[in-house]
This record gives sequence, C-alpha cells and structure tokens, in this order.
Amino acid sequence: MASSQFVVEIVPDWEGFLRCLRREGTPDRVYFVELLVDEEIKDAVARRFGLIDDVDLGDPFYAQKREIRVKRFLGYDSIRCGLDEIGMPLDWISTADTAGKLQRTCGREYIDEHKGPITTWEEFEAYPWPDPEKLPDKNLQWYQENLPEDMCIAAHSGFAHFAEFLTALMGYETLCYALFDQRELVAAISRRLVEISQDIVRRILQFDRVKVVWGSDDMGFRSGTLISPDDLREFVLPGHKAMAKLAHAAGRPYLLHSCGKLDTIMDDLLDDVEIDAIHSFEDTIKTVEDTKKKYGHRIAVLGGIDVDFLCRSSDEQIRHRVRNTLDHCQPGGGYCLGTGNSVANYIPLDNYLAMLDEGRRFGA
Repeated sequence: MASSQFVVEIVPDWEGFLRCLRREGTPDRVYFVELLVDEEIKDAVARRFGLIDDVDLGDPFYAQKREIRVKRFLGYDSIRCGLDEIGMPLDWISTADTAGKLQRTCGREYIDEHKGPITTWEEFEAYPWPDPEKLPDKNLQWYQENLPEDMCIAAHSGFAHFAEFLTALMGYETLCYALFDQRELVAAISRRLVEISQDIVRRILQFDRVKVVWGSDDMGFRSGTLISPDDLREFVLPGHKAMAKLAHAAGRPYLLHSCGKLDTIMDDLLDDVEIDAIHSFEDTIKTVEDTKKKYGHRIAVLGGIDVDFLCRSSDEQIRHRVRNTLDHCQPGGGYCLGTGNSVANYIPLDNYLAMLDEGRRFGA
C-alpha cells in the first residue's frame, strides 16, 4: 500500500469534529475517533509510509511529532493527551505479549485483581496520594504551542477512571468484600479520587487547545455492571458528574468511554452525569447502530466497528460493514467512525486502514 491509497484526502477540521459531536446536522464528511491507538500500530504506520523519517529518534519530542504526523495522515482531527503521569503506585502483574505480529517487547501489565495497595484505613492514610499541582504537563505544553491550528486536543485527566481506580487501589476481589464490610473506606477513596480529578481537569482546561474532555472508566462486562448499579451511583458516577460539570462550564463536551453492558445506568449517565457521547461497543453486548437509534437524539455515539470483527474479517467484509454502519449512524451527525474499543496491536494493520479508507470514501 502506498500513501496514495487513500482515494479521498482529508484536511483536519476540529471545528467540524465538534459540530459532529454536538449533533449539529449531518456532517459533510465522516469524522474519525479512537480512545487509543497502540504505539506499535503508530510505529508501523509511520514506518510504512515514511511519515517521520526526517526526525531524529533522539529528538526529545519525537513521540509528539510522530503523533501529529500519524494522526493527520490517518485523517483524525484531534490528538488525545493529558498530564504526563498520574503519580500513583499500583500493584501490577507483568507477562509477555503474545498477541499479533506487532508484539510489545516490554510485555503487558495487568492490575492484581485480588489485593491492591489500599485495603485498610491505615493503608489509606499512608498512601502517597499525588499533588495535582505538581504533576508534569510537558506534553500538553508542547501541543499547546505546536499542534497545527486545524487540530485540537481531546484531553483525558488520567484520573477520570473512578471505577477502575477503586478496583486498582483495593483489588477487585477486596473491593467486592469492602462494599459490604468497609463502605466508609470505599467512600473515602472515591472522594479522594474525585478531589484529585477535579484539580487536574481544572489545570487541563486552562489550555485553550483542549476542546474535548474524555473520561475513560470500564464499569461493566458482557452481561452487566462490575459492581451493582446502586454502588456505581454512590461511588463512581458522582466523579463523572463532577468532570462533566467542569467541562460544560468551560464550553467543552464530556465524552465517556466505558466497556460493558451499562443498560441499568444509562439513564443516570444521560440525565444525571449528562455525558455528551458514549464510546465502547462490542457486538455481543450492544451495537453502535442500535445505540444510535435509541439514544442518538440525546448524545453522540462513537466507534462501534467491533475489534474481534476487525481482527478476523476480510477487506470486503470490513468495507461492507463500515458502509452499513455509516448508513445507519451518519445522518443527523453525532457519530464518529472508529473501532469498538481501541486500535490494539493485534488488529491487522491493513484491516484498520481499510476501515479508515472506506470511511473517507463514504459520501464522497
């Protein structure tokens, strides 16, 4: 494949991207969005198409320059960025990466699901909670000054993972017991996470190139939520409500990525949290087409091309599905094309590029 493989050229347009998110009519082209594109995929795209050959690997901003060139080449209007680190020690388990051709040499890491660093009040008090004002923001500073004018930043706080951090800090197994035995401890952790997240989002919103705030928090699995809907309402959703309130006060939409079956809390996300878009779709749980039909008059729906489907399907099957999805979701705006979750390094690169190419062709 040559760089001219994309029959339809795209010039980034962050203002059009925002109009699409806000459902201000059927857009004049398809907009793309992804929660994450794995580093191995970005490296492979950059190498195949010679996008960063003129930049020295020793350049201190090599990664940022690669990010811009790869995202522009692929047709995105935004880059995703937050503070450089979250400064929270967690208990990780490492293993080799055995998935796909673009394996991570550093392997993969998983949170210990049994026991985390906070299981008692003593551990809560001793935990080295980060100072939001001291967390570095070098990446945001660089993008603020160097991002092309036709692109914007879709910011993540690094902390708007309230369900995930409750699980990571306590361990999922310990959290499940604590919801019965130590609810005040769970509440204290939740409050601390919200306090830190609010301070971080306030910092992020000072950057005027940030036009979107994107929370990411897996709350469910294939058949339901990971903890009860009532517990989510008490310990998790208030955090997202606080993030959305800050974003809205600054005139930015609040997008939410959350895996799993969330039917029991969708009304809460719409009416109480007031999210502006929902992301993460898996065919065995819900399709993006059904979600657009049910909720598209209230929020944007993002992505939806199932990751397993992308891994296993032919070029023709992928293109047919993209066209069908766009037929259902493009009218009226409020839809951006992308995977159901993220561009993992085990998705065949040509399959990913076929999805984007067919999106460029749609309606052109």
